[in-house]
Amino acid sequence: MTAVSRSYRKELLQALTDPIEAAEYLNAALEEGTPEVFLLALRNVAEAHGVSHIAEASKLNRESMYRMLSKAGNPKLTSLSAILETMGLELSVKVKEATPI
Repeated sequence: MTAVSRSYRKELLQALTDPIEAAEYLNAALEEGTPEVFLLALRNVAEAHGVSHIAEASKLNRESMYRMLSKAGNPKLTSLSAILETMGLELSVKVKEATPI
């Protein structure tokens, strides 16, 4: 008998409409340490909120926003901040845990 599987995407996008869930998801992506993982996560959060809506509200071009949030994307800080702000999120900096030498 074959196992039945279903796509997680619908549930993921639904969960990412919650700002707390979205923030935890993005922070986990940041902990992975690669910009590509973070940009993919940010794109998922943007898709959960509606990319067209986010682009319009943040005064960005929708096509440019898709490119910016691709694996090869390299968004400007101002664009990244505008996207996050539109979704009720913000950037922050924290002290990195010290590693013994």
